Amino acid sequence: MAVKIRLKRMGKVHAPYYRIVVADSRTKRDGRAIEEIGKYHPTQQPSVIEVNSERAQYWLSVGAQPTEQVMALLKLTGDWGQFKGDKNAKSTVKTAEPKVP
Repeated sequence: MAVKIRLKRMGKVHAPYYRIVVADSRTKRDGRAIEEIGKYHPTQQPSVIEVNSERAQYWLSVGAQPTEQVMALLKLTGDWGQFKGDKNAKSTVKTAEPKVP
C-alpha cells in the first residue's frame, strides 16, 4: 500500500484549516485517514503548525511519502531535517506573543 502524508481540508468556505494525516494515496483528499499526526491553521497570525514529531518520524521511516506542502511544513518544524539525519535541525515556526490584558 502506498502511503502519503498529506493535508486534509477542514473548516468553512473561506476559513480553511488543515489536519496533517497519513492516508493511502488512493483515497480522496478528505477521505478516511490512517492516522492524524498534526494540525495547520494558515489563516491565524502567525500560522499555527502542530506536528506530533514522534509519529511523523515513524511514518517517514517506514516509507510514507509527504506531499510538497507537508514537506515544507516538516522543514519548518525541523522534522524533515531530523529524518534526513541533521542532528542540529530546529523548528523555525514563529509563535504568537501572549496578549497583555
